[in-house]
Amino acid sequence: METLQENFIDVTLIEPKSKHPTIFKVFDNLSGGESLIIHNDHDPKPVYYQLLGERGDTFNWQYLQQGPDWWDVRITKKGEDDKETIGQIAVKDLRKAEVFKKYGIDFCCGGKKTIRQVCAEKGIDATKVEQELQQMNQQNKTNNNAYDDWNLDFLADYITNTHHRYIRKYLPELRGYALKVAQVHGERHAELLEIQKLVEGINEELTQHLEQEEKVLFAYVKKIVQAKNTNQPLDKKGKDLETLIEELEKDHAFIGESFDKIRVLCKGYAIPEDACASYKLLFKMLQEFEDDLHLHIHLENNILFPKAIRMEKNLG
Repeated sequence: METLQENFIDVTLIEPKSKHPTIFKVFDNLSGGESLIIHNDHDPKPVYYQLLGERGDTFNWQYLQQGPDWWDVRITKKGEDDKETIGQIAVKDLRKAEVFKKYGIDFCCGGKKTIRQVCAEKGIDATKVEQELQQMNQQNKTNNNAYDDWNLDFLADYITNTHHRYIRKYLPELRGYALKVAQVHGERHAELLEIQKLVEGINEELTQHLEQEEKVLFAYVKKIVQAKNTNQPLDKKGKDLETLIEELEKDHAFIGESFDKIRVLCKGYAIPEDACASYKLLFKMLQEFEDDLHLHIHLENNILFPKAIRMEKNLG
């Protein structure tokens, strides 16, 4: 979009105390997609940090000229279409999921919402969350797996061999400890009885869910990838991929909500004073299981599912 002349600010002509207020006033009057240009005799980076701190992740910052005598920066206000969802943010940099977890923001099942939407729902300061996410950008990314770059058939196998295997190995143990601890401590800690019921519901849901993913969805995803790689027509045989994925996402939402309830019941996995070794182990297992599930669902909801839908549509 062409920047309007009145949105050009020569900061050198403004008295010091009015420089930042002038910039903020012009920015606040912009509509989504509109820009202003700052012209200054030094790097206006302090404006960037103040704008981020007070307006959050609502703008793009682009240097047009960087010294040595003059600095020109275009600041563009983001429109609704420019704002990334939580899931898209996590896809680009999974380390940022730690910030979402800190604030109780669901980045897997609830990954289709923006930060501002979720924070408004939860009564969280969105600007504070955006600042912490921005700080992540300055950190080393060497441990950030590029799941989004993997081939879909490889990603499906990875999910099966890593996350589905984890569930099949540890869910029976989790059920056993949930039952044992509820029987021993349930009289004094009634929440354990409810937690045990929720674990059983999760087990029932996941048992069918994993089979449907592996035998139906993942098998079909591999056919999509093969058709693309070989430039051959795709045999859909009446399959409705989007409907199947909607059903699987509903399963994910049910499981995610069940763990939300568990976390509330046990007050964030806080260990009570009278907890025995089995009690402590149960809470540790629940927390680790939930962490693995968050990554598991993120890989499916935010990467595998949408990319499979796009790839199938591109095949015609």
